[in-house]
Amino acid sequence: MNISFDNTENAFAYKTDKELKGARFLFSTMGFGWFVQIGTRLTPFIMKTGLPVHGIIRKTIFKQFVGGETLEETADVGGVLGKYGVQVILDYGVEGKQGEDSFDHATEEFIRVINYAATQNNIPFISIKVTGLARFGLLQTLDEAPRLRSGIHDHEEEINEWDRVRERMYTICEVAAEKNIGVLIDAEESWIQDPVDRLTIEMMELFNKEKVIVYNTIQLYRHDRLHFLKLSHQIAQQQGFMLGIKLVRGAYMEKERARANDRGYASPIQSDKESTDRDYNAAVAFCINHIEQISVIIASHNEESNLLAAGLLNERGLAHNHPHIHFSQLYGMSDNITFNLAKEGFGVSKYLPFGPIRDVIPYLMRRAQENSSVSGQTGRELALIKKELKRRKSKEGKAIHSFSPL
Repeated sequence: MNISFDNTENAFAYKTDKELKGARFLFSTMGFGWFVQIGTRLTPFIMKTGLPVHGIIRKTIFKQFVGGETLEETADVGGVLGKYGVQVILDYGVEGKQGEDSFDHATEEFIRVINYAATQNNIPFISIKVTGLARFGLLQTLDEAPRLRSGIHDHEEEINEWDRVRERMYTICEVAAEKNIGVLIDAEESWIQDPVDRLTIEMMELFNKEKVIVYNTIQLYRHDRLHFLKLSHQIAQQQGFMLGIKLVRGAYMEKERARANDRGYASPIQSDKESTDRDYNAAVAFCINHIEQISVIIASHNEESNLLAAGLLNERGLAHNHPHIHFSQLYGMSDNITFNLAKEGFGVSKYLPFGPIRDVIPYLMRRAQENSSVSGQTGRELALIKKELKRRKSKEGKAIHSFSPL
């Protein structure tokens, strides 16, 4: 194994100079926390007013982090990534919708994405959010009321509503199993996560008997999730199914802490970054140590965690493209990890959302907040981009000099 996450030539080979300069400008802007804070609050409102900001968003933050507004546009990005050995996790970026018609439409779109992915060589997974299929308030009610988990409840309407959510998820997973496409179920806020976990485990019991189709997402910035991972493994062993797990650090830290503070309960978030890193790396090791029963996706922008996983595979004599381990980073971020892992033959993908700009605004706002709040992330991205631009300029200068008639 000879991986260097500092190799910017590999990392940005798929980007033109113009694209790199655009990324440099965007990450430079994200370095100003106050600007991001104002922007993330105003942008959703401005989009609703109908003001002509669609084009600005499309050419900047949307272009950096999203594949396109349609599946057809996204196919072009997926094709470029495929040329460099990078696979794709397709995500129809809808969430937080309301109304049964919207949820049914999202289900149809997820199925359309699965059918498309099955025609491509480099799209092994799709990603879905339960909040794209279910009313947020219903999930919160389920999370807060233990009586609902056993189906005992005196409101027939809510029971029927939950049954429709289960039917939507079943239909999606059934098609995915037929097409051999993995379904990654995203994590949500802690106060609606319990019903999401229960639904995901139910789908695993049905569809993960012979191979892993359904994956749950575990956010290790929560202090209880390492225990939940081990508990999930026990359940899988007892119930006779294979466990599918996507490991992430987490995406709702500021919201989680603010809610806990406002409502006076203990925050579910780790006390410090070191604790998150410790649990994340312990989760990586646990999954690889149980690689025959667990299929794991290392979804991380942390270089140390990716190197740890790669090193553990080597120590155990496992193939870099072992079918039970996969690496992934968000499109538009950490190309130094993705493309250098691909160069060494590891199974690695970009998480590639698509959808109308108005629908992916929540996702884009999280990316902006993440890059301004994660320690060193924006600075790291900027430094790598500047390094590559400097390398290219130097190479061009040498080429001009070598061909000069003087």
